[in-house]
Amino acid sequence: MFEQLSDRLTTTFAKLQGRPRVGESDLDEALRDVRLALLEADVNFKVVRQLIATVRERAIGERVLESVSGAQLVVKIVHDALVEMLGGEAKPLARADKGPTVIAMVGLQGSGKTTSAGKIANLLRKQGRRPLLVAADVHRPAAIDQLEALGKQLALPVKRVGAASIARDVATAVRDAPGEGSDVVIIDTAGRLHIDETMMVEVEGIIAAASPHEILLVVDAMAGQDAVDAATVFKARLPITGLLVAKVDSDARGGAALSIRATTGLPVKLLGTSERLDGLEAFHPDRLAQRILGMGDIVTLVERAQEHVDQQEAEESAKRLMEARFTFDDFLRSLQQIKKMGPIGDLMKMIPGMGQLARQLPEGDQAERELRRIEAIISSMTKAERADPSVLNGSRRKRIAAGSGTTVSEVNAMVKQFGEMQKLMKQLGPMARAGRLPRLPGMPRLH
Repeated sequence: MFEQLSDRLTTTFAKLQGRPRVGESDLDEALRDVRLALLEADVNFKVVRQLIATVRERAIGERVLESVSGAQLVVKIVHDALVEMLGGEAKPLARADKGPTVIAMVGLQGSGKTTSAGKIANLLRKQGRRPLLVAADVHRPAAIDQLEALGKQLALPVKRVGAASIARDVATAVRDAPGEGSDVVIIDTAGRLHIDETMMVEVEGIIAAASPHEILLVVDAMAGQDAVDAATVFKARLPITGLLVAKVDSDARGGAALSIRATTGLPVKLLGTSERLDGLEAFHPDRLAQRILGMGDIVTLVERAQEHVDQQEAEESAKRLMEARFTFDDFLRSLQQIKKMGPIGDLMKMIPGMGQLARQLPEGDQAERELRRIEAIISSMTKAERADPSVLNGSRRKRIAAGSGTTVSEVNAMVKQFGEMQKLMKQLGPMARAGRLPRLPGMPRLH
């Protein structure tokens, strides 16, 4: 997500920071690079022009030129301007004061409405809410089947509506929701390949019947500026309350996600970050700006860890690691917990300074295969071997390779890497106990 833009901006600011002072020609050169990077990322040209003008005006006004810390100030000004362009503050989903909260999903066919409805239901379910999914896309039978499959996967109820009574059936579902144990109603409406009058009239009827507290327009990040144009048309016909930008993980440029807020004035509330049901993030302008500028996003990383990682088990593993008692069993458990948080590369990009390294790692299926290979090797070891790798002689390693479907050299490489990690921890353990190392979140104090 935003890899190309982040790489270009990181390179631009690295050049700027390599200079003792920032002169006007240096500033103009950097802003030309920023402008080009944003345009190549498919950000709307009017948005780019306004952003560059704002940055230049503030840089001059804040006496950046010839300042010793001018380069750092330029980065901060660009960061602040990006945050403003993206909407300033995060806008959470609406919540009804009384009765069920009603969320209507609207958008073009193929934008990801149905999947996004399931993702929102999953997100709210984790928060202790009790969502009901309403399948109101009667024009695409696969959409109803898909929503019912998602409901079954999440163990959540799904209601169909009749083709001849869509608005009435939706209103009935909303009315009956509290009595059936639901406090949120998520309505998946029909889309078309292009905006037409029939679709808009139908959606307007559903909105009038359901009186939703949130009308989320789902746009496909991969559609680029077409997504911005579609959002403009929908906004003219419907009281849209916010945007959900889907498939941002598939769009390395990210122009639509960056310019849609500034172009339409509609707040982006959620980002679809993967095809998984937990691949949905609340949109935080400041965090996204930090990621784009290569500053990482520790807050989101910690939130994911809190959601997916058992805190007590993580602290016990960290303590064993620092005391050089970390075994292959601990390693396997840690791998399995990290996998729940998302792709390794995505997690590393959230750590300041690790973005470039993360992009060198294998991605997608290749990364998944690498993790499965490590798991297979460890799972093929006996309990004694996992506890004490020193017993792994040649014959044992051959058996492990055969049992895991790998080669002896792959087993040797993993065991060697594990041994090097243990040696490093033995060296760092006394320093950690003496308080001479920074303590990471979740890592216990050693005494």
